[in-house]
Amino acid sequence: MIKKLSVLVLSLMIGAGSVLAQNAQVRNLAAGQKYKIKGVVVAQDDTSIMVRDSVGVETKVVIAPTTSIKTKGGFFGGGDNVASSQLVRGLSLEAEGRGDTTGGLAATKIRFGKDDFRVAQSIDSRVGPAEARLTQAEENAQRVSGQIDELMAISNAARGGAKAAQETADAAIAGVNATNQRISALDEYVVQSTATVNFRVNSAILSPEAKASLDEVATAAMTMKGYVIEVTGFASAEGSTKKNKALSQRRAQAVIDYMIETHNVPLRRIGQSFGFGELQAVADNATREGREQNRRVEVKLLVSRGVNQNVEVRSTTPETTNDNE
Repeated sequence: MIKKLSVLVLSLMIGAGSVLAQNAQVRNLAAGQKYKIKGVVVAQDDTSIMVRDSVGVETKVVIAPTTSIKTKGGFFGGGDNVASSQLVRGLSLEAEGRGDTTGGLAATKIRFGKDDFRVAQSIDSRVGPAEARLTQAEENAQRVSGQIDELMAISNAARGGAKAAQETADAAIAGVNATNQRISALDEYVVQSTATVNFRVNSAILSPEAKASLDEVATAAMTMKGYVIEVTGFASAEGSTKKNKALSQRRAQAVIDYMIETHNVPLRRIGQSFGFGELQAVADNATREGREQNRRVEVKLLVSRGVNQNVEVRSTTPETTNDNE
C-alpha cells in the first residue's frame, strides 16, 4: 500500500514538474565551492539533469564521463553502477561536486536507492509514452490549425480575387456602357447659346451691333468640339408672303456669309439654314414694335453631347436690334 502511494506521489510530482518547470527558481552555485544536493530529477538531457529540492529550488547537475553514478549499497556497502542515460524524471537522488562556471553543479558522485530507482523507472515507462502521445496530439492539433489557417487564407484570397474580378468586370461594363452612351449621343445636340440679330425694313444688311453679337457666337464656337451653328431667318408681315420668305432667307444667308468670311467657320459647322418668312412671329405684327422684333435672324450654337460630356445650356445672348424705320 505504501509503495502504491509512493508511486502516486511521484506521478503527481512529475506532472506538477512539467507544469511548473518554467516558473521554478534555479539555484546559482559559486564556482569551485563544494556542494551536496538532494532532490528529485525533474528534467534531463544528454549531459545534465535538473534536480528540484524540497523547497522547490532547482539545481542544474552537470554529468561528466568521470562522474560516479551508483545505487546505494546495503548493509555491507557497495552498489550497482548506473549509466547517466538511466537517470529518469522522478528519481530521488543525492549529488556531490563543485560549482562550475555556469552556476551549476559539476557532479563527481550521484547516489540513489535501488527502490527509488525501480519506482522512477516504472513511472517513466508509463508517463513517457503518455507524454509522447500528448506531444504528438499537440503537434497534430497545431498542424491542423495551420492547415485551417492556410485554407482560410486561400479562401480569403479567393474571395478577394473574385471581388477584384467582379469589380474589374463591373468597371469594364460601365466603360462599355459609357462608350455606348457617348456613341449614341454623338448626334444629340444641346443648345449652348443663342443670339438674335434684327434688320431694318426690307433690308438684309448686318448692322455693327449685329456683327458684334455674331462675333461673340463665333468666338464661343471656336473653343468647343463637335459644334454646329443653326441659322434661321424671319420677316414681319409687311408685303407679300412670297417676298417676306425670300427676304428672310437672304437675312439668314447674310449671317452665314459673315460667319464664314470673317471668322473662317468651316462649312461643315453650319447647319441647314431656312427662311420662315412671316411665320413663327414672336410679336404682334399689328404694332411697329412687334414688326421690329419679327424682322430677325436667330442664331443657335449647338454642341454634341457625345463629344462634350458636361455641356449646359447657357443664358441667351441679349437681342441686338437695328434702328428701324
